[in-house]
Amino acid sequence: MMNNKKDYCIIAITKHGVNLARDLHNITWPEADLFYMSKFEQGDEKERSIEMFSGSVRLQLPSLFESYKGLVLIVSLGAVVRMIAPLLKDKKTDPAIVVIDDKGENVISVLSGHLGGANQLTEKIAKMIHARPIITTASDVGQTIAVDIFGREFGWQYESDEKLTPVSAAVVNEEKVAVVQESGELNWWKYSKPLPSNIKVYDSIKLAKRDNPNAALVITHRLLTDEEKDILDNGILYRPKVIVLGMGCNRGTSADEIDGVIHETLAELQFSLKSVKAICTIDLKKDEQGFLDIINKYGWDFITYTPEELNQVAISDPSDTVYKYTGAYGVSEPAALLYSKTKKLELVKKKSGNVTISVGILANEKGRG
Repeated sequence: MMNNKKDYCIIAITKHGVNLARDLHNITWPEADLFYMSKFEQGDEKERSIEMFSGSVRLQLPSLFESYKGLVLIVSLGAVVRMIAPLLKDKKTDPAIVVIDDKGENVISVLSGHLGGANQLTEKIAKMIHARPIITTASDVGQTIAVDIFGREFGWQYESDEKLTPVSAAVVNEEKVAVVQESGELNWWKYSKPLPSNIKVYDSIKLAKRDNPNAALVITHRLLTDEEKDILDNGILYRPKVIVLGMGCNRGTSADEIDGVIHETLAELQFSLKSVKAICTIDLKKDEQGFLDIINKYGWDFITYTPEELNQVAISDPSDTVYKYTGAYGVSEPAALLYSKTKKLELVKKKSGNVTISVGILANEKGRG
């Protein structure tokens, strides 16, 4: 899996390429691994942890392809294309491939420009060596939305990749595109120029549908109603990380019971599990195994507060019983309010078996209202 791969390596096969690679590695990018042909050995390779190889670089690529998130090759573009062609599998798992010419004048994004990060890597290296970045991805060249990585820097996830290609085509071909944003970070437009005229932002699916867009990007934590789902006929549904779960439980409550309450509660609210950002609770529960198991299962943030912090929050139903055992007048409700920084929770508090749960949506990240 991509997550198990090392970050980046530089590969060179010519005298000039090796000198360029050594400078890049030594001066500005020491965290990258460096590989080059042993006939260009300079004596300091062991102390600098530089790997050398003999024979064709073609023989090295299958292993490097599987081991790294990105390969930077100081090799001719044509040769790189021929060598990597048999290794290509899927844009979700193929590493970023960047080529630098032998003189270090051009840095070229070759493969996995968006999902693999080759475009960003190209820009980064070009700045390092004062070269010209060459990027051919239409959305980057046209300075518009890159559908396949939209919101990725914020942790947004899309529900399905089925419509990525036609929606991307609609964006770069300047067809009418609706961005429906109900929640999530608002600062996703990174260019200094205004949003392209073919792209319009809406607060609701209902409003967007009135304009009959050719494609749609929908950003929401909600489950869509049956009446809304047709906007995804040529659309992508993104899940921003905005749901905050304030939770309390009896000591020793199983992860299965906690998980069941979370699923049941989100279903009642018609919210998506993929939009959960964090579980928040009292610091007495920081070692609660059920919570730890859930956090590990989903990769959510785990936030704990002291009783003093929780007691600073005005809540609907302070409990002397809870105070007696924890030092706080409430756990799930004030924890959700503290982290979400909102004044009103989507669910104030629900008790289910051994679990108490409150649900909030992160403040200042709701739709453009």
